[in-house]
Amino acid sequence: MDLKLTPVSMPTTIRPNAGVRPAASGGAEGVGGGFAGALKSALGSVSAAQNESGRLQREVQMENPKVSLEETMVAIQKAQIGFQATLHVRNRMVQAYTDIMNMQV
Repeated sequence: MDLKLTPVSMPTTIRPNAGVRPAASGGAEGVGGGFAGALKSALGSVSAAQNESGRLQREVQMENPKVSLEETMVAIQKAQIGFQATLHVRNRMVQAYTDIMNMQV
């Protein structure tokens, strides 16, 4: 999901620090930092947790002695919590977008 917004140009009398940007902390910009990078990373880790829990479920169903039921249940719960957190973030973002779009200018 690539969300790109075009910057709004405002006169410098309204926005006096128009040319000044805050310094990046820790060099996160080079790694794909910012909100989009953090969101993409979080979605990737949730997806990986879901894939891992699915793999462990299959292994338990095939009665693999190397995979314990407890380990599988913990992985399932981690994936479920991550998915619920992702849904909450999505719902908050949609609500924020709706609030901004409904603002009167």
